[in-house]
Amino acid sequence: MPRRTPRTTLDRLRTPGRFPGFLKTASVCALIAGLLSPLAQTAQTASAAEQAAAANDYCGGQCSDILPPGENGNATLAQILLNQAFGTQPEHAEDQLGPYANLAKGHPTLTNATINTFFNDASFGVTSDQVASTLKPAGRSDVTIVRDKKTGVPHITGTTRYGTEFGVGYAAAQDRLWLMDVFRHVGRGQLTNFAGGDPSNQGLEQQFWRNAPYTEADLQAQIDNAVATNGTRGRQALADAGAYLDGINAYIDASDSGRYFPGEYVLTGHKDSITNAGTIEHFKITDLVALASVIGALFGSGGGGEVNNALSLLAAQEKYGVQEGTEVWEAFRERNDPEAVLTVHDGESFPYATKPDDPQGEALPDAGSVVREPLIYDATGTGSDASATAASATAAATAVSSARRGMSNALVVSGQATASGHPVAVFGPQTGYFAPQLLMLQEIQGPGISARGASFAGLSMYVELGRGQDYAWSATTSGQDIIDTYAVELCQDDYHYLYRGTCTAMDKVEQKNAWKPTTADGTAVGSYTMRVWRTKYGPVEYRATVGGKKVAYTTLRSSFLHEADSIIGFQMLNDPDHVKGPETFQSAVQHINYTFNWFYADSTHTAYYNSGDNPVRATGVDAEFPVWAQPAYEWNNWVPATNTAGYTPASAHPNSIDQDYYISWNNKQALDYATAPWGNGSVHRGNLLEDRVKKLVAAGGVTRASLTKAMADAALADLRAEDVLPDLLKVINSSTVTDTTAAAAVTKLQTWLTAGGRRTETTAGSKTYADADAIRILDAWWPLLVKAEFEPGLGTGLYTAFTANLPIDETPSAAHGPTGAHAGSAFQYGWWSYVDKDIRSVLGEPVQGALPRKYCGGGTVSGCRDVLIGTLKTAAGKTAAQVYPGDTLCAAGNQWCADSIVQRTLGGIKHGNISWQNRPTFQQVVEFTSHR
Repeated sequence: MPRRTPRTTLDRLRTPGRFPGFLKTASVCALIAGLLSPLAQTAQTASAAEQAAAANDYCGGQCSDILPPGENGNATLAQILLNQAFGTQPEHAEDQLGPYANLAKGHPTLTNATINTFFNDASFGVTSDQVASTLKPAGRSDVTIVRDKKTGVPHITGTTRYGTEFGVGYAAAQDRLWLMDVFRHVGRGQLTNFAGGDPSNQGLEQQFWRNAPYTEADLQAQIDNAVATNGTRGRQALADAGAYLDGINAYIDASDSGRYFPGEYVLTGHKDSITNAGTIEHFKITDLVALASVIGALFGSGGGGEVNNALSLLAAQEKYGVQEGTEVWEAFRERNDPEAVLTVHDGESFPYATKPDDPQGEALPDAGSVVREPLIYDATGTGSDASATAASATAAATAVSSARRGMSNALVVSGQATASGHPVAVFGPQTGYFAPQLLMLQEIQGPGISARGASFAGLSMYVELGRGQDYAWSATTSGQDIIDTYAVELCQDDYHYLYRGTCTAMDKVEQKNAWKPTTADGTAVGSYTMRVWRTKYGPVEYRATVGGKKVAYTTLRSSFLHEADSIIGFQMLNDPDHVKGPETFQSAVQHINYTFNWFYADSTHTAYYNSGDNPVRATGVDAEFPVWAQPAYEWNNWVPATNTAGYTPASAHPNSIDQDYYISWNNKQALDYATAPWGNGSVHRGNLLEDRVKKLVAAGGVTRASLTKAMADAALADLRAEDVLPDLLKVINSSTVTDTTAAAAVTKLQTWLTAGGRRTETTAGSKTYADADAIRILDAWWPLLVKAEFEPGLGTGLYTAFTANLPIDETPSAAHGPTGAHAGSAFQYGWWSYVDKDIRSVLGEPVQGALPRKYCGGGTVSGCRDVLIGTLKTAAGKTAAQVYPGDTLCAAGNQWCADSIVQRTLGGIKHGNISWQNRPTFQQVVEFTSHR
């Protein structure tokens, strides 16, 4: 079947997921018959040899990858209607979903020989018998796009740099045009104009535009700056982007004239299915920056939350007094907890954002004075109803939180501990699950580029996470603090502020949006204006008083106005003449200003580097709290016009070469290196990897299969069960449990714990958990026990303030910020460390970095036992329907479904849900056998 076109948008985005009931099967069939007549784009079936095993591939057939649901994110209107009516899938739309899902139950018997049952062969090139099609895009002679039979991944080979990047852009549009179009509108704050006014669309555009309220001039200035400050590489990046855009736009023209463009354009009213009237707008270079601002905000922007920190500190000081309250706050903050799992575990210290001995310039708000800055004005129709208001509130809370939901994990083992003597890595990003996926696979071979892997749709000029000729790399979100909050003193009125002694007007930046019903989104007519007030210290987020003075709290991010800069680092990673070993790998990722942990493996070495533009703060400034917007407290060498500053040197970033092993699951990077999100304490999901990998390394003989099994086993573990439940049961069992309800619950929990504490099906495809009752009991018990354990001692005010800093739980069935429920990622943020430390203290066990007082049951074992048994009995009595209330996908009480992973429809194609796994969305398994 000829390859056709793309799909749609982000998480909660509402596009063609539902259709009116009048689209009955008969009418659908009639419509499809008419729609199948347009010309399909021409693709030649390969006849002779295309590419055999590439000579520049040093992986020896031992590189694998996977990215569900499938490479093809394109769907014509006919294909969408067939999917909606009969569930049929376009070719290669979900052929990676099954193998990905099957690892959950298939990993116990995994061997090196069976890895590619669950992963793709990620070798370079396509053997002649596996070539599905060959395309010379736009008739060019300097580039060829070959797609393989198994997955349809594009393998782009160019003889010129321009031709190579033209082909990369063309292939990206083939696979993700609609998704790219949606995200350029998200980045510009124009999603509702483009895709409809559903409340989820409103929330999405508000969340991201609040963080990056750029004008067209701002977007262009980023490009100009990136080119001007990076010499030859900057000019090459500009040329690459131009060729990439030419390829995208060539595909838009071809698909428009051939009428095989994405069907979502028809369903959202941008194209007419009969006359072909309407326009698909060409992409321009500033669209790439708008796209980058979304990805950077979602996955690579650590920090913020200083106002919430201030509120909880004030609550602690009100409860306990200034000195003790500060001690309590610091204990719960855990900014340098001695029991935290570390990525760099050799004891080397990398101090950053540590607590100053004598804090200076703090601007804590007066009690009760903080008000969040409104974003929405002049709302009409469905822009002002209750659903819209709720969506706006959620978007605002997510945008200003320090818990930005960065995900991903990595397991990397040195050759000293492997069976082959070569390093082994299993790593990848958790980017949520979407249809089509936010990432796309590709291989690029051309002058100065040689790589295969994943890239975000619309930003795929280079492979962003993947492998080169003799090395592989990946990243996890790091979350160190590159965002600070300043208190700007107001003058004249609410829209003027003191800037270095001068009363200065704030800049008003607005985006006006309006929408009307479409086939894809029936939301009634509505409109609103998004308005942000910008200062030289960043956008206004809150207003308050400090010592009676009226202030605006602003957020200044080091990557603000600099999202385009990171392109240079990605260009280097794709360049085989640049990356030749761990040191040059580290030099490449030093050019990436997103807050990421980067990992590397070749046939001999492993390496790690933490990237991001970490500002050098003024002496005495505590990054945890707002400070006055005065020269004494500004970043070193800060230039407001360009938002540049002095940054910590590369050597001050956590980094390492050839450590015995590395693990990362968004945990603390290194000793004394503070991360912005709360929760890096004694129990973190990083421990699930640390415990397993450490054990493998100690035994030696690590293989690709054994490391993959360790990852897959951790992906099914309930962190609370594995690392906290044993101590909870120790308290309960300190005396005989006589209550029959509690005793039965304890028995179920102990049985589950003995079996491994995993959330896994009884058998593959059963859609029923083994130990289902125990899982239900713990899910119900955890929030009850946390509240009963801590609220009496902390008091309601402080307890509530701390829960604003760190949610108490994050089960697989919970909503996960911008990615919603059914997102896979779980157990990243929660109170498990607090419970662990407190329970161990009550038991009289040694605790490093203990909480300053014992909370459970007043600090006695018997009192704590009463609290635990009382809440356990309540939890055991809750029905499955109460614990798992159901949603649009799952009936109330369906535990497996509540946890299950859903490929969120960002376009017209739907996929079935799969059993829960807590693992990367895109994942590589690599072991290089040789080196250039």
